[in-house]
Amino acid sequence: MDIRQHWQTVYEGRDTSTVSWFQPHLTSSLTEIGWAIATQGLRPESARVLDVGGGASTLADDLLELRYQQISVLDVAQSALSVSQRRLGDRGQSVQWICDDLLHCDRLPEDVHLWHDRAVFHFLCDVEMRAAYLGAVRRTLTVGGHLILYTFGPQGPERCSGLPAMRYDSASLASVFGEEFVLLRDRLETHPTPAGAHQQFLMVHLRRTK
Repeated sequence: MDIRQHWQTVYEGRDTSTVSWFQPHLTSSLTEIGWAIATQGLRPESARVLDVGGGASTLADDLLELRYQQISVLDVAQSALSVSQRRLGDRGQSVQWICDDLLHCDRLPEDVHLWHDRAVFHFLCDVEMRAAYLGAVRRTLTVGGHLILYTFGPQGPERCSGLPAMRYDSASLASVFGEEFVLLRDRLETHPTPAGAHQQFLMVHLRRTK
């Protein structure tokens, strides 16, 4: 499957408020990001944040409102990024927009303080994909930086947007990242979809130690 074309098609000509993962504001993520940045002794203005798979998300909008100035958003589909670019207009000019496949991207920012993912990891269903993801984290996230990761929980769906998806508990998810990362916080959340269904998500918050 051409993963780029798959997600390009998902977002082309579609109201993003109708997709199952839509939230008008990522309140949980914003809380975790604020805690992570404060824990590192940083101010929003100096914090480097990367949102992977966040093309159409409103996270960048809210981070800008909170005075974050060094935001990068990566998505494999330009149609997803374009949703945010149109919505933000001139306000989005300070955001670094990266259209690429995360697992093969050579344009990731360096020394990032915060890596956020609410959209990518649970679609990585083989070991090689997860290893490539970890390699990208290692190249990008500074030692002492925080990784905030959302996946489907143990009772979450096994498929999403026509693709198979993985389900995790906190121990199995943290184990993917190994001894280089320490688990700081975790919780299960119930996400109500626009169609009225409910999906179980797991959030883990890790710190890179070496």
